[in-house]
Amino acid sequence: QAQLTESGGGLVQPGGSLTLACLASGYRTIAGAFAMRWFRQAPGKERERVAQMLPGGTTYYPDSVKGRFTISRDRTNTKIFLQMNSLPPEGSAMYYCNVNTTWGRGTQVTVTS
Repeated sequence: QAQLTESGGGLVQPGGSLTLACLASGYRTIAGAFAMRWFRQAPGKERERVAQMLPGGTTYYPDSVKGRFTISRDRTNTKIFLQMNSLPPEGSAMYYCNVNTTWGRGTQVTVTS
């Protein structure tokens, strides 16, 4: 059974950086088959897609994070990363990994001084 497990969340000061990781298990390979995405959801707000990597490697970022967030995967194709730089306070949210129809449980990121 496919599973996604996020890690790397925590407290960070405004302007700081954080790298999230998502471990994919139960897949033969996540590369070349599925789109990989990172979403975030803050309390009282809708879930927002913040990064996407298509099977061919094409990436997408909304304007709100473009230039500051980077999605990547490791060479074993079992981990997906989200590098986040220059985080503002509004970056506080639960961050979720998504591959195909599978979701992780999320990892909390709190940006505060």
